[in-house]
Amino acid sequence: MCRGMIGKKLGMTGIFSPEGKYIPVTVLKVGPCVVTQIKVDATDGYNAVQVGFDEKKKSRLNKPMQGHLSKSGEGCFAFLREYRVDNPDDFSLGQIITLDMFKIKEHVNVTGTTKGRGFSGVIKRHGFHGGRKTHGSKSHRIPGSIGCSAWPSKVIKGKKMPGRYGNERKTIKNLEIVDIRPEQNLIMLKGAVPGSVSGIIEVNKTKITG
Repeated sequence: MCRGMIGKKLGMTGIFSPEGKYIPVTVLKVGPCVVTQIKVDATDGYNAVQVGFDEKKKSRLNKPMQGHLSKSGEGCFAFLREYRVDNPDDFSLGQIITLDMFKIKEHVNVTGTTKGRGFSGVIKRHGFHGGRKTHGSKSHRIPGSIGCSAWPSKVIKGKKMPGRYGNERKTIKNLEIVDIRPEQNLIMLKGAVPGSVSGIIEVNKTKITG
C-alpha cells in the first residue's frame, strides 16, 4: 500500500459536526495520482513507487521527462514524488491511486512549504517584544545585545537574528480527517496546513492511525 499522495491546498473554511459544533477545516484537493515508476530493491536498492500529480502539457516538458513519463501512459505531470512501499508487486505503471486509502477520523501528516516572507526582523521572525517607544528610546525594533564579553568574544551560533523568514518545508502531524468527498478528490482536515492557497502539499499516513 502507498502511504502518501500529492495534493493542492484550496483554502480554509468551517463545517458543523452532527452535534452542532463548528470545526475549522482546511480543504485539500488530493490526487488522483498516477504511478509513473516502480523501484525494486534488486535494481534500485529500495522499494518505492513514483507518482505524478497535476497534469501538464507535454510541450512544457523536456524530452528526457517526456520519455520517462511515456512508459506509464500518455499523461504528463507537473509534480513527481516517491513513496516507500513494502511490496512493489502490488503496483503497475499507469495505476491510478485515489482517496480510497484514507478514511474519516483517521489522522495524517501533511507536508508543505510555508509562505515566504522575505528578509524579516526579529520581531516578525522570532516574536521579540521590541524596545520602548518613548522617553528617548532609540531601540524600537532592534534585536539588542547579541554578543558576549571578553570570553568567548563572539556571537554564539544559532542566535536569533534577522534573516529570511518562511519558504521552508514543514510537516504538521496528526491532523484529523473530518470529511472526504472522493467524487471531487477533496479531503477536509481539522486545523491549518502549511503553505499558501494552491500550494503543493503531501498527505502521508501516520504510523499509528486513529
